Amino acid sequence: MSRTIPAAVAFTALLFVALSCVSGARAQSTSAEGSASAPSAPGAPGSQANPDAGTDAGPATGGREIEFWSGGGPSIHGGIQGLGVWNTGFRYGWILTAPHGPGFLRGRFEYAVDAVPIFWVIQPGGTAYGVVLVPMALKWDLATRGRVVPYMDIDGGVLFTNRLTPPGISTINFTPSAALGFYLLRHKYNWSAEFRFLHISDASLTKLNPGINTLEVRLGFGLFTHPK
Repeated sequence: MSRTIPAAVAFTALLFVALSCVSGARAQSTSAEGSASAPSAPGAPGSQANPDAGTDAGPATGGREIEFWSGGGPSIHGGIQGLGVWNTGFRYGWILTAPHGPGFLRGRFEYAVDAVPIFWVIQPGGTAYGVVLVPMALKWDLATRGRVVPYMDIDGGVLFTNRLTPPGISTINFTPSAALGFYLLRHKYNWSAEFRFLHISDASLTKLNPGINTLEVRLGFGLFTHPK
């Protein structure tokens, strides 16, 4: 397991960079073609660059994100092993900025919140059923013009369960996590897929705090609204 996890993380990072580079190259190609085919006179309507042009169903400055997602995965090295998690939730986000940043890392900042009514921890002694509230999710949505929009995400929430989780520890835990993923844009809606590292612990509220580390795969379906 200790060899498998670094390899999975490295593969995920390389995939993320590859998707970013491809999306950035397509964006530059689209921009160049648009400039060549439709020149505008200085001062004419539409002559100023629109940072959200060509995004179609993707993130747009001042827009919102609405998403339903579900995922799960096993516990990994660094905490109690032999457990698993599965969760389903809803996300609402605000695209707060215009594109910023260098090269293929150019993107928009998004703030989001999650409500997770289903959070299962499959553990010895019986599955713990719980809910999670995530008041802070910080995302960086890369500014691309293609159908693939990579993103990175860090967030933190609070987990409430009906059983002590891990076994014998606490019914209240915290859930910091980080993810790399991408959106596949359709005409109006989008699909998303991501790898997420999720840590579960009670932040030493109890004497014993072994914690749980998990590596999840999450899939989502949603849409981005655009300001009128």
